[in-house]
Order: sequence, then C-alpha cells, then structure tokens
Amino acid sequence: MADTPKVQSLDDVLRWLDKLDRATLVHSGTAWKMSAVLEHMAQSVDMSLDGFPEPKSTLFQATLGSAAFAVFRLRGQMTHGLTEPIPGAPSLPQTEGWKPGVARLRTAVQRFQAHTGPLQPHFAYGALSRTDFALAHALHIANHQDEILVA
Repeated sequence: MADTPKVQSLDDVLRWLDKLDRATLVHSGTAWKMSAVLEHMAQSVDMSLDGFPEPKSTLFQATLGSAAFAVFRLRGQMTHGLTEPIPGAPSLPQTEGWKPGVARLRTAVQRFQAHTGPLQPHFAYGALSRTDFALAHALHIANHQDEILVA
C-alpha cells in the first residue's frame, strides 16, 4: 500500500510532490489526514531554519538523539511514530484536500535548498550539517511514505 519509490533526497521530494499534484487520490493510512501529514513534514523543514519550539535537552541531543540519527544515516532509513507531532509545533490541519499541503511542503523544501545561513539544531538530534539535515528531511519524508497511498 505504501507509495514507492521512496524519496532519497530533497530533489526526490520535489519530484514526489509533482506526483502528488498530478494524483487523483492521495490518502494517509494513519489517523492524520494528508493535510496534517504534509504540514508536519513542512514544519520539520521550516524549523531546521527557524528553530524548533521545544528542543530536548543538550544532553539528550548529544547522546541518544545523535546516536539515533547516526543509526538512521547508517541504515539509510528512519522510523518514528508517524502521528507524533513535533514538540511544541502548531496544531496540524485535519482538512480533506492535500494539494495546499503539497504547495506548503514544496515551499519549505525550496526554502531549505536556497538557504545559505546557519541551521538550527534539530529538537532531538542536535546540530546537523547541511548535508545531514537534508538527509534527515528526506528520511523523515520517506518514512511517512510508508503510510501514504497515491493513485
């Protein structure tokens, strides 16, 4: 049921968003509607530029958080609770349409790609390089693809 192929880069994400724009049906297999899923992904990208509202402790980021990201990077795959909001993030829309969310995520990814300034520490993984943050975003989105049906 999962959408394939899985994205592996932010350029893949943009191509995947083109696919969603052309689709006649996009459905989330979780309790979240697609509007919420897409907004959640966009929030994560934007917060890497603007800051996460409720970061874990510096100790957590330096130990468990950075270790978790190292495992995800090594495996080339992330797993996380697909209906867990980012701590402190604004509430997610639960509307029927997915196309506004496609545009929202596209804007966030393009903004990240064009950004040349410093990045903010991830709420769990801590400070990441630009390359690692791009990978984290791609792995995060690919994980959500596990529960998305596109027709």
